[in-house]
Amino acid sequence: MSRARIAWLVAALVAAAGVALAVRPGAGPDLRAVAPHKKPTPSQEPTAPQKPSPPQNHSPTGTNRAITSWAYQLQDYPGGRLDQLAAGPFQLVVIDLARDANTDYFTAPEIARVQDTGKKVLAYFEIGSIEDFRPEYPALRRDTPGLIANEWTDWPGEYFVRYWDQRWWDRVVRPRVDRALTAGFDGVYLDTPLAYEELALSAAQGRDRDALARDMADLVKRISRYAKDRRPGFLIVPQNSPELRHQPGYTAAVDGIGIEELFFEATDRRCAEDYCAENLAETRALRDSGKFVLGVDYATSPADVRAACARYRAEDFAGTVTVVDLDRTAPPCA
Repeated sequence: MSRARIAWLVAALVAAAGVALAVRPGAGPDLRAVAPHKKPTPSQEPTAPQKPSPPQNHSPTGTNRAITSWAYQLQDYPGGRLDQLAAGPFQLVVIDLARDANTDYFTAPEIARVQDTGKKVLAYFEIGSIEDFRPEYPALRRDTPGLIANEWTDWPGEYFVRYWDQRWWDRVVRPRVDRALTAGFDGVYLDTPLAYEELALSAAQGRDRDALARDMADLVKRISRYAKDRRPGFLIVPQNSPELRHQPGYTAAVDGIGIEELFFEATDRRCAEDYCAENLAETRALRDSGKFVLGVDYATSPADVRAACARYRAEDFAGTVTVVDLDRTAPPCA
């Protein structure tokens, strides 16, 4: 089951005219008041601690299950370079296609320098929505009537799209995959599959949620076919919505799953809602089918960081515990 109808964290900073807007602390680029990833809104009421589930009996399968550590950073790369990530004790890193989330794209030599340290590098981008600071947005708004749908109200300036429309593939998704291939990334990290839940039904052209889920799974499968035809072994890793594994062909099309907030929601809040257990069950099923799991939780308390890391180890997940802004290289779980 999915985390349907939950509220999302309004953590964006408000841009002031003429002032460079740091979405993440420090000297980060102007990202027009929203971070590239999306966070649920923390409850105003305290929640009871989640009782840890007992470790499951599972047998690792598949060659990619060897990934046990990763880093997730989307902005504020020191000096605009990837040196810190390259030097870190990680097996895999996820970065944006561009160092500024706009048009300053990472180049093949930059990606190769990270790979030369033995790491895999995945390119982050969204497949179910478009932010108004992304370089494709102005032309989409101008030239593709009906492609952009409802605004994500908790994230002003971001819009869900009719992701089943051929124009979305032609103008955004395929060019982004091509750019990742050209730059030498090892794979792609695909955010906002959850658009199938959040797109307004009034904008769905007669589709219900089941049909929207099938359309999203079809898009992920199409990305997988397209990329793997051009480079066998290219990794396809969607973020969240692990329940899409129930769609025919979806599990075979992906190599891993990125999953946020299985154990701690932003920030230092134990995830005790029903959707936490549902997501964990679906993620375990993907793990048991041989897919690697990249878990990310948001905590700063040393005790909470230790607790999250212990859960990753018990579940045989690669995990990172970091901050919502994803503006720093968090150390791996010890």
